[in-house]
Amino acid sequence: MSTIQAVAICETSDIPFGEGRSVAVSGRRVGIFNTATGFFAVDNGCPHEGGPLSDGIVGDACVTCPLHGWRINLEDGSVQGREESVRSYDLEVIDGTIWLSLDDD
Repeated sequence: MSTIQAVAICETSDIPFGEGRSVAVSGRRVGIFNTATGFFAVDNGCPHEGGPLSDGIVGDACVTCPLHGWRINLEDGSVQGREESVRSYDLEVIDGTIWLSLDDD
């Protein structure tokens, strides 16, 4: 059985609109993204060759991997036109702070 915990990651002002930032939390690299539809969090490594998604181009609710152009949906982690995906995380913004939900797997 897994337990859910919430971790304060950063302030919303730390991530400019249309960009992503990589954070280390519980031994993972997670990309946090500021989009027109809100903030999203996914594992930071592209499933193709581990490219840093937080360095990619953000548009709508997607990020394009800077290495080979794979497009990842930030809402669910799916990769456009492929079977692969990255893990997505629930997050919540409370009083300008981004809280990331992690399970203890």
